[in-house]
Amino acid sequence: MIAALEGPPIGWFDLSPLLVLLGAALVMLVVGALLPRWPRGLYAAFTATAAGATMVLAMVLWDDVSDQGARYLVGDAVTLDGFSMFATIAIAATVLLACLVTDDYLRREQLDGPEVYALYLTAGIGGIVMAMANDLVVLFLGLEVLSLSFYVLAASHRRRSAGQESAIKYFVLGGFASAFFLYGAALVYGGTGSVRYDEIVAAVNTTLLVERKDALVLAGVALLIVGLAFKVSAVPFHFWAPDVYQGAPTPVTAFMASAGKIGAFAAMLRVLTEALPQWRDDWRPVVWTIAVATLAVGSILAVVQTNVKRMLAYSSISHAGFILVGVEAAGHTAGEADPSGGVAASMLYLLLYAVLVMGTFAVVSLVGRTGDDQTDLDGFRGLGRTRPALALGMTVLLLAQAGVPLTSGFVAKFGVISAAVDQRSYAIAIVAMLASVIAAFLYLRIMVSMWIVDAEAGDDAREAVRTPLSTSLAVVLSVGFTLVVGFAPGWIVSAAEHATTIATAVAP
Repeated sequence: MIAALEGPPIGWFDLSPLLVLLGAALVMLVVGALLPRWPRGLYAAFTATAAGATMVLAMVLWDDVSDQGARYLVGDAVTLDGFSMFATIAIAATVLLACLVTDDYLRREQLDGPEVYALYLTAGIGGIVMAMANDLVVLFLGLEVLSLSFYVLAASHRRRSAGQESAIKYFVLGGFASAFFLYGAALVYGGTGSVRYDEIVAAVNTTLLVERKDALVLAGVALLIVGLAFKVSAVPFHFWAPDVYQGAPTPVTAFMASAGKIGAFAAMLRVLTEALPQWRDDWRPVVWTIAVATLAVGSILAVVQTNVKRMLAYSSISHAGFILVGVEAAGHTAGEADPSGGVAASMLYLLLYAVLVMGTFAVVSLVGRTGDDQTDLDGFRGLGRTRPALALGMTVLLLAQAGVPLTSGFVAKFGVISAAVDQRSYAIAIVAMLASVIAAFLYLRIMVSMWIVDAEAGDDAREAVRTPLSTSLAVVLSVGFTLVVGFAPGWIVSAAEHATTIATAVAP
């Protein structure tokens, strides 16, 4: 009886990145509730330290995986490999940057407390579980942890009605997306007899063609794509993003646009290329169509907005389209021993974009001033005159998002387009380049407002844009990383290629 109840062996150190985030979240909630308010800035410092420790542990495990090979953990439910550790490092970096931006924001809005930071940590846990999952049920659990954290974060500014409205909208639509995903997992289980990625592949490889229940699995694949496409705000499942991005607190918006995309795209890449490679000829045209629509809608609708947060929301949709270009390229060789560069290009894009968007929204948070409601183009008017250093940093980040050479944005876009060209997907590569040109107008509008538009009557009466230390540090780190990668991209490109080859054979 005791033997029957014995659980699977657990490699505690292999799970240490998750355990650090979980322990930090529990400390924030329990100790923060029992003790008086912590000294100024300590909530953010504690959370950032936990995120930094997670990054270090992920690097140590990545090195171990390079020497010892990838392996399954916790009853083969999750995978420890370079891919999952790369995603862990990227998510932990977004948590660290989000803490720097959030600290000043919460104190400015008189909301300082442990709750938001604890939710950052739980969202990070959810994203990492999604990247490590080797089981559709485990993936769903990670997805829900991430999503529930985001729902609460979107409504965390209790005095802003726009935030409450956006959270309700996100919650309702997110519930539908989760239902689609779960139903898709059930159909895949019905067609293959398993929800584990390796067992799904084995079930198909060992079953005669006449016995395969392809119709059931294909329906499940379609529903899985719907659920994941909603999380990455891909067209036509993007309609929640502009309203939620605009209504949520600006640091939360930055975190959703970065950590949320990393977790969801990492899960999408694993599911499609590792669990469902036998159906690549069926799902790849769907990904191609969604990518083209996402690129077109995101780029075109972004240029007609007047609120910068909505502009960047549609820009985020467009960037999701670029990442989907890499996913489509990865689909050409899904399941093969020598995969294409699409996986590496997509994951590299996610890391570079995450840093870019965190820095960009850090500037938007400062320009939003008290109340976080001055985020239209008029709020940026004259920023180059009053805060030239801040405007210069914003300009660099916007140029990077446009894909200007010598910035990380160019490296990211060049990577996914090159991956598509290598697989002879010329049409989608051309669409991506045209979308990049159209989207450049959006970033130029913001730069013109900062540097060229003349001041108007009443501008001097507005609240001055402050540049507190922690948010300024987040901007400096983002700009510095953007330029370093732009001028010397070889090290990060090599790291992505080394880390993101999804293992075809994993040790038990």
